[in-house]
Amino acid sequence: MRYVSFTRPDGTPSFGWLEGERIVDCGTPGTPSYIVDALAAGTLAGLAGGNTYPLDDVTLLPAVPNPGKILCIGLNYASHIAEMGRKEEGYPAVFTRWADTLVAHGQPLVCPRESTAFDFEGELAVVIGKAGRRIPREQAQAHVAGYAAFQDASVRDWQRHSIQFTPGKNFPGTGGFGPALVTPDEVPDLGAQRVQTRLNGEIVQDQPVSDLIHDIPALIAYCSTFTELRPGDVIATGTPGGVGAGRTPPLYMKDGDRVDVSIGVLGTLSNRVAAEA
Repeated sequence: MRYVSFTRPDGTPSFGWLEGERIVDCGTPGTPSYIVDALAAGTLAGLAGGNTYPLDDVTLLPAVPNPGKILCIGLNYASHIAEMGRKEEGYPAVFTRWADTLVAHGQPLVCPRESTAFDFEGELAVVIGKAGRRIPREQAQAHVAGYAAFQDASVRDWQRHSIQFTPGKNFPGTGGFGPALVTPDEVPDLGAQRVQTRLNGEIVQDQPVSDLIHDIPALIAYCSTFTELRPGDVIATGTPGGVGAGRTPPLYMKDGDRVDVSIGVLGTLSNRVAAEA
């Protein structure tokens, strides 16, 4: 199934599954409904649909609009480590994003006034469907609700203010997420899916998920050791090589650009870039 979060024509948020160019609403009409609550209750797969809406009649929200945690993995492709002049470490590099940084498919990524180095980072995101702490690697897949494309756009100049990534990763409107949460049964060979980023139609990143240094079971096992993973939590698994900061001269996003992240059967996350008003 492919689940999307959206705002109904009456303005209330909800979620549902896609049927072609229509959304089957899984929420209670007239009241706010969120996919994270269905994941927490373990009822998502058994929900009956209600009203249907043409895609053009709703506004998409991030695949999970209100995750409790967004854990981002840095330096998880050898090509990206090399272009950034770093070295491979024995453990995943983990930093955090906040939910108010997220934007949906079709919404603008916001280039902040304070930056001249707004960079693209296409990634695969994993959404947790079942809570767990100290999850063994061999049991990790049972905790996955699905996958989505992610744009972990970086405000590079602020990211480099110190050794901590947090300031450069948490400006509002800098994290694209969607368009849909795709359940694992729709992705028979996740490793074969390629993370491809296009800037204004030209491919700037292209690498298979199988090239992850720390794969998804390893990330779930590691992250669940230091924090409980809960339904709706997101792990962004890292970006391949090809980012703008790794090029000579650098290639940064600017007002009016379009950036697309395509991951095989997961589909394409598309966002325009807009200078902050």
